[in-house]
Amino acid sequence: MTETRRAFIADTTALILFFTTTGVINERFIAGMEWEQVLHARLLGAALMVPVGRPYGMWRDWLMQRSGHGRLSQLLWDTFALVSFQVPIYAAIIAISGASGWALVRGVLGATSMMLALGRPYGAFLNWIRALFGLPPGGTRPMSVNID
Repeated sequence: MTETRRAFIADTTALILFFTTTGVINERFIAGMEWEQVLHARLLGAALMVPVGRPYGMWRDWLMQRSGHGRLSQLLWDTFALVSFQVPIYAAIIAISGASGWALVRGVLGATSMMLALGRPYGAFLNWIRALFGLPPGGTRPMSVNID
């Protein structure tokens, strides 16, 4: 399997596993969505994560090249990458799934808060998944964007 395909599979797998779990928590317990709406949001989210997983991984890699070696720098850049890329997509997902008014506002604010807290943990999880696929961590070396 080529590095490009492994990168696609790794980045997509990491995104689906991590954010399906955190999405359920946010949608049900913070936004107050009904379980049927949560299920719809997670199914839609999973379908959208397939084409978004690798572009997010590339966006994160590009931003992480700007971080220093210190923990604070990595924390800030990982957090910025996650919030700037994922919050707008998440807002659309829960709006399409039935959240409106204050539920939508709470959901977006909850997701933003979670992503502020989860930026670096998700980055570490993504690097761990990439290592399982024999790939380098993000931001240390540009990964190929060529499709083989």
